[in-house]
Amino acid sequence: MDAFSSSFVSTTTPFSNHVINHPSLLTTTKPNITHLITSVRIEDKPNTTTTTTTTTTTQQQPPKTTTTKKPTITSSPTPSPYSVTRTRLRPRSSPTLSGVLFNVFDDIINTFIDPPLRPSVDPKLVLSANFAPVSDELPPTKCHIEQGTALPPCLDGAYIRNGPNPQFLPRGPYHLFDGDGMLHCLHITQSGKSATLSSRYVNTYKYDIERRAGQPLIPNVFSGFNGLTAAATRGALSAARIVTGQFNPANGIGLANTSLAFFAQRLFALGESDLPYEVRVTKDGDVRTVGRHDFNGKLNMNMTAHPKIDPETGETFAFRYGPIPPFLTYFRFDSRGEKQQDVPIFSMNSPSFLHDFAITKKYAIFTEIQLGMNPMEMIVGGGSPVGADPSKVSRVGIIPRYAKDESEMKWFDVPGFNIMHAVNAWDEEDEDAIVMVAPNILSVEHTLERLDLVHALVEKVRIDLKTGVVSRQPLSASNLDFAVINPNFVGKRNKYVYAAVGDPMPKISGVVKLDVSKGSDDAEVGRRMYGPGCYGGEPFFVAKNGGDDDEEDDGYLVSYLHDENSGESRFIVMDAKSPELEIVSSVKLPRRVPYGFHGIFVKETQLQKNY
Repeated sequence: MDAFSSSFVSTTTPFSNHVINHPSLLTTTKPNITHLITSVRIEDKPNTTTTTTTTTTTQQQPPKTTTTKKPTITSSPTPSPYSVTRTRLRPRSSPTLSGVLFNVFDDIINTFIDPPLRPSVDPKLVLSANFAPVSDELPPTKCHIEQGTALPPCLDGAYIRNGPNPQFLPRGPYHLFDGDGMLHCLHITQSGKSATLSSRYVNTYKYDIERRAGQPLIPNVFSGFNGLTAAATRGALSAARIVTGQFNPANGIGLANTSLAFFAQRLFALGESDLPYEVRVTKDGDVRTVGRHDFNGKLNMNMTAHPKIDPETGETFAFRYGPIPPFLTYFRFDSRGEKQQDVPIFSMNSPSFLHDFAITKKYAIFTEIQLGMNPMEMIVGGGSPVGADPSKVSRVGIIPRYAKDESEMKWFDVPGFNIMHAVNAWDEEDEDAIVMVAPNILSVEHTLERLDLVHALVEKVRIDLKTGVVSRQPLSASNLDFAVINPNFVGKRNKYVYAAVGDPMPKISGVVKLDVSKGSDDAEVGRRMYGPGCYGGEPFFVAKNGGDDDEEDDGYLVSYLHDENSGESRFIVMDAKSPELEIVSSVKLPRRVPYGFHGIFVKETQLQKNY
């Protein structure tokens, strides 16, 4: 979700395949954060005392941590499960005179020139309750399996969820999308009888240099640059830090906080403003950052956080977008992970916020929505760098997925069709048409500023490629997003969709199962609500057997679930075939997992290839 970060810096030198030391972080975070001038870490204390010892590690190894007493989380709702302790982190590098002056200037900007005035960028509001980060990394810690002695055997592997987790208290405006990426990994082994949880930052270039400096260096994008004066002062400060060598934007300024993907026999943490960061799950369930990956110098600048992997061919399809022409560039990786040539799309004539796309067996499908770069609102109105244009007509662009150029691309007007996430698409070969399923945001103007006002309606859109006729069918009136399918059906006709229920977004109060072959009156065929004070995340579908003859919904939905009354977090397993999406098993986690974005399940057989 850290789109457009790269738009403020031109990167011409890829920073390829390096490994960054994985530091030990011994402090944590809490909600109800007050605005502070100094750079501090946040500490999230469990209700029992935990002592950790850390040893120095080599470049390839994460720190080894020995826990003398496991943290437990009280189930009593009476005392607040969240308490705030602030600790100052000693900088890893000696401060310079210029660095001290820059910090003073930064404090002046955050306090007087550009304070967090809007609710959407006020850290006291944004980082509250379970949106508060846990700034300490958790080494692999044993979990308690509830509701039986084991999880389903098909879950042997790792469920990993990505999300924003700022390592420092924000000193000024902060948006939910601006946090450093942290991976929460539940590693399941021994036919579902053993589970461990680990939480590790993605060691991006931004995270590493700021950790070493002991303070933020690279400005936030979604919450920074509000108004002409703020944009000018923050831009000048960033330029001064670049000139004096505090950071080098050519090494990437992304957060890798959005999603994960497994392709080219590698696991990647993704954020669309930068290159992918390769990560690995170790035998004991720890997560290690390998480094920023440029695919032998063939991938530069940035890549979508939502690539599409064809389960039959093993190919991966992706794109990048930005504020200067070409606003969209399409590309793919073959089954061996070799990046193929770029296909620039110059027929997209304005910079659109293109977070996701879809593929069929024949085509790649892009949506030019009403949300795009909004420099005048950012400079004059003091708003976000991304904004809505109500006069713009949304379009859907369809290009052959093996196209060498954009000569065969076709655009179709679809007024009011604004998507952040695509669910799936397929070809209707007998009629020369394509069908796309996606949640359509009805109130796109609130997408960044008031997420609680966003309502997304899942639609099935059919485009006749010969006549150009576009038909649309809503599938549910509920506020749904973060929808997934059985991954074996990517790019071909599927029947079932599993979508998260916004209560309102970004909180997720349940899961709905939709049958897309039915009409809007009876498309909903399953629903589970988590109950008062309980909120989950994006569901992920794991097939029970994975065979070609298996039914599409023969499997499980998995997600993290947090109880705001008790402060406890769990990993839940739901039967995808059950009309009630019955919880068949759960894992009590040793500490809370903050709300985040997208996750993935990787089989143990796939993980073993990277051990």
